[in-house]
Amino acid sequence: MVELSGVLGVAMVALGMVLTPGPNMIYLVSRSITQGRRAGVVSLGGVAVGFLVYLLATNLGLSVVFLAVPELYVAVKLAGAAYLAYLAWNALRPGGVSVFAPEELPHDSSGKLFTMGLMTNLLNPKIAIMYLSLIPQFISLEAGDVLLQGFLLGSVQIAVALTVNLGIVLAAGSIAAFLARRPSWLRAQRYLMGTALGLLAVSVATDTSAPARA
Repeated sequence: MVELSGVLGVAMVALGMVLTPGPNMIYLVSRSITQGRRAGVVSLGGVAVGFLVYLLATNLGLSVVFLAVPELYVAVKLAGAAYLAYLAWNALRPGGVSVFAPEELPHDSSGKLFTMGLMTNLLNPKIAIMYLSLIPQFISLEAGDVLLQGFLLGSVQIAVALTVNLGIVLAAGSIAAFLARRPSWLRAQRYLMGTALGLLAVSVATDTSAPARA
């Protein structure tokens, strides 16, 4: 049986990370604004499958690989930090664009939208860190089946992330229209997003914890 403290802990971590601007949010918002809510929902389907891939891989032994080869874990972590820093620079640099700023993008098929959502999530360093290092810390050896706990806690994270992201997809167009009429707010949102990404990049790069064993 999963302990309530573990469920609440994972839910809070998942909520904090999904509300922090990152690759998933940027992709979902951009598609929802330029191609409509349906495109955003299809893209979210790909993101959901990405979560399931991480859930299965982590609980079936991916963390063991990183424990056996810590240099590989460090390399993945630093690559993720570099990517977050790149996103932060794009938001903060002179002439940068807000995630909610309307931008002309080609209209893609449902299959491509789904695939791009999947790949965006699989290459998202925030999700990799969550599954490889954070969620296993809420697993209790005294609470019973470790594998079952891993799947249940991962399901909590997926439920929180999909609920919040669906709300973002459905509201993206309205938020973009609201901000478009208020340029100063649009700039503030861009600076806030860039700062959050920069701080996350520093946090990831300087984190010295090792991946926990699930």
